Amino acid sequence: MDIQIGRGKTARRAYGIDEIALVPGLRTLDPTLANTTLTLGGIEREIPIIASAMDGVVDVKMAVALSELGAMGVLNLEGINTRYDDPNPILDKIASVGKDEFVSLMQQLYAQPIDPELITKRVKEIKDQGGIAAVSATPVGAIKYGQVAAEAGADLFFVQATVVSTDHLSPESVAPLDLAQFCEQMPIPVMLGNCVTYEVTLKLMRAGSAGVLVGIGPGAACTSRGVLGVGVPQSTAIADCAAARDTYYQETGNYIPVIADGGIITGGDICKCLACGADGVMIGSPLARAKEAPGRGYHWGMATPSPVLPRGTRIRVGSTGTLEQILRGPAQLDDGTHNLLGAMKTSMGTLGAQTIREMQQVEVVIAPSLLTEGKVYQKAQQLGMGK
Repeated sequence: MDIQIGRGKTARRAYGIDEIALVPGLRTLDPTLANTTLTLGGIEREIPIIASAMDGVVDVKMAVALSELGAMGVLNLEGINTRYDDPNPILDKIASVGKDEFVSLMQQLYAQPIDPELITKRVKEIKDQGGIAAVSATPVGAIKYGQVAAEAGADLFFVQATVVSTDHLSPESVAPLDLAQFCEQMPIPVMLGNCVTYEVTLKLMRAGSAGVLVGIGPGAACTSRGVLGVGVPQSTAIADCAAARDTYYQETGNYIPVIADGGIITGGDICKCLACGADGVMIGSPLARAKEAPGRGYHWGMATPSPVLPRGTRIRVGSTGTLEQILRGPAQLDDGTHNLLGAMKTSMGTLGAQTIREMQQVEVVIAPSLLTEGKVYQKAQQLGMGK
C-alpha cells in the first residue's frame, strides 16, 4: 500500500533487516541436517558467504583461506593488490593515518595505475594455492580487464557498481559496458550488481548474469545512502529481487542465485536475508575482523578512493578471532559475529528448514526495533566495530 508523503508524492513502505523476525514452523530438525550449500557459477560452497571485494577484507591469502574453509572471497581488480607489487607498505600507511588525512591519502594511493600483469599474477597466486579465483571490477574496469582476468584463469567475474543497469545513458564519447555482450563474450561466469528492484534484477538475469548482487549503500563502510540518498532497505530489496529470480526461473528453468550484499553483520542478519529470499550473502566488516584479514584492523569501502565523490569511510573493526572461528567456530563471542555457519544451521533447525530453498519459505513478521537499517554504523559500534 502506498503512503502519501505529500500531494505530489506517494511512497511504498520498505523494511530493513532489523525490522523483521523469523517465525518457527510446525517442525524442527537437528542442525546437522541443515544443508546450507550455495552454487554460484557452477561452483559449490558449503558456506553461502562471499567476502566483499574490499582491500581491507580480501587479498590472495584471504581468498585461499576462505576457499579452504568452504566460503569464497572476491579480489578487487582495481585495488591496491593490482596497483602495487607489494601491497603491505600501502596497507601500513592506510592503517597509520588519522581520520582527517584518510580520504586524501586514499585518493593518492589509488591514483597509482593498475598493472594488468599484477592482475595475472594475483589470479595465478590464488589458483596455485588451490583457491577459488573470484575477481571484481567496475563496469569500466570490466571492459579493460575482463579478458585479462579470464585468460589468467579466474573462475568468476563480478561486475560491481553502486547501481548497475542494462539501460545506461552516456555522452557519445563514452561507450557504456554492454552487459549482455560482456556476459556472452566472457569465457567464465559473470555476476552483476548492485541492484534493489524486481525490474532491474530481471533485466540483469536476462542479460546472462550467473548471479545478482542486491543492496545499495546499507553497509557499515559505505556512505552512498548519505551522499546520494539512494537505496532500498535490505529486507524489501531482497524480497523484490528474489521474486524476479523466481519469475526468471519460471520463464526459463534457469535458477540464478540472488546474493544479499551489505548491512549484514551477525549470523541472525544472514538468516533473515535467506528468509527474505537470498541464496547467499556478501559481507565485509565481519570478515575484516579476522586475524588473517589484510586491513590491519580497519575496513573501508570500494568507493572511498573516488577522486570526484568519495562514498565510503574507514571504520576500526579490530580483530576478534581467526577466520575459522568467525566462519565455522568455535565461537568465542556471544554477539552473533562468530561461527556464522553454526548460526545458520541452528536457525534452520529451529525453523524446520532443511535447505536454503526451504529457508526462503519460512514465515517472516514485522518486528521494528530501535535499530534501523539506516543506522548500520551505530549497530557496528555496538558490536565493537566502530571504535
